[in-house]
Amino acid sequence: MARKETTDRKKKQPRVIIFTTPTCTYCNAAKRYLRQNRIKFREVDVSRDQAAARDMMRRSGSMGVPVLDIGGKIVRGFDRPKIDELLNIKGH
Repeated sequence: MARKETTDRKKKQPRVIIFTTPTCTYCNAAKRYLRQNRIKFREVDVSRDQAAARDMMRRSGSMGVPVLDIGGKIVRGFDRPKIDELLNIKGH
């Protein structure tokens, strides 16, 4: 039974993808915030990957970064209240 509880706990964090560029201040702040809250994420550098840039544009309707895909929900910019809501981060 304990094994199932551990598995359930791991499933609670939705998949997080963050579309970034290396020189974006808000991208770096968003990544730092996710790390501080122990949120696992996959970073996609759209400055190096044109297919990823098109994918980001399709998902968000925007070429601005950062764009976060949190469990299929899109957050444009470093919108901390929205990120907190989608990831159930409390106390910030």
